[in-house]
Amino acid sequence: MAKIDQVKVRREFDRAVNMTAAELGEWLGTDESRSVGFKRDGATESIGHASGRRIVQLLQKKTADLSDNDYAHMRKVVGYVHRHLAQRPENIYTSRWRYSLMNWGHDPTKEA
Repeated sequence: MAKIDQVKVRREFDRAVNMTAAELGEWLGTDESRSVGFKRDGATESIGHASGRRIVQLLQKKTADLSDNDYAHMRKVVGYVHRHLAQRPENIYTSRWRYSLMNWGHDPTKEA
């Protein structure tokens, strides 16, 4: 497997994730956050919600402390955000679409 361009991945991650660690952490504590997303068999937490917890940790790490696994997750986040932004519904404010994106660190209402 080819080595990933960490600078590029970090730049794309920083563009895709527009919530701070504090904002995301607060969001993850809401009923709306827990109400969306795919749960694997027997799981009590959705994949997106678990990703959000990981994103909070990534946002709090220094770049020098990021591991290859961290960069792999950052790439996953970027891909998810880009795919789901393309599915924009009419109502972006109270939609499951927005809530799911926010679990992955992106609040579409913050876009210019």
